[in-house]
Amino acid sequence: MTGGAKRIGKSLCLSLSAIGYKIALHYNTSGVEAQRVADTIRRNGGTCELFPCDLCDSRQTSELIPRILKKFSRLNVLINNASVFDPATIMNFDGRSLDRHFAVNFKAPYVLTACFAKLCKKGNIVNLLDAHIIHNKTSYTNYLLSKKALCEFTKLSAVELAPHIRVNGIAPGLIFPPIGAKSGYLEGLAKKVPLKRKGDVTQIAQSVKFLLDNPYLTGQIIFNDGGEHLI
Repeated sequence: MTGGAKRIGKSLCLSLSAIGYKIALHYNTSGVEAQRVADTIRRNGGTCELFPCDLCDSRQTSELIPRILKKFSRLNVLINNASVFDPATIMNFDGRSLDRHFAVNFKAPYVLTACFAKLCKKGNIVNLLDAHIIHNKTSYTNYLLSKKALCEFTKLSAVELAPHIRVNGIAPGLIFPPIGAKSGYLEGLAKKVPLKRKGDVTQIAQSVKFLLDNPYLTGQIIFNDGGEHLI
């Protein structure tokens, strides 16, 4: 699980551990939060090992799965959840921001997918996307473009890695507000969503479990967003 210390990643680690999965939790700067997640899992009788890694560093990224395999002899699920989410527009071009978004949101999942396929041979990969990938809102251009690329990569890798590895994606909607958002931010946006409510991290975990349990699904993108992508 990349980015497993906070928000959606934390919830997925706890949920998957509760149904018997051993957790390899990746983090970068959130060491304190990662340790808290690991402690919670262990108190509940589960297994969790921590793996620090800067996904902007290609060398570190390419070494992550080999490091995990030294702790866990069998690795059958990869969840690419880690993400950078900063405002950016085309007119306010920032090369460092563009590089960082693509390094974490697209290149790292690409590298980890390739390593997983070569070393693990079979299993499941789930990529966390965004419900806005079908739209063209430009206030977060670098983020959105990197997630669009990851969406297409999900489909391409599903074709190449079949039949032994299934690759799917989940596009969450209104689950967590951006860091620094005002109180009631999501509730206001939810009024425009067909189901008229925000989502919950437990629903993302349900979608992950569904993808892992159904052996005839690959290349699918589940929009877990209350219908937001339809409007």
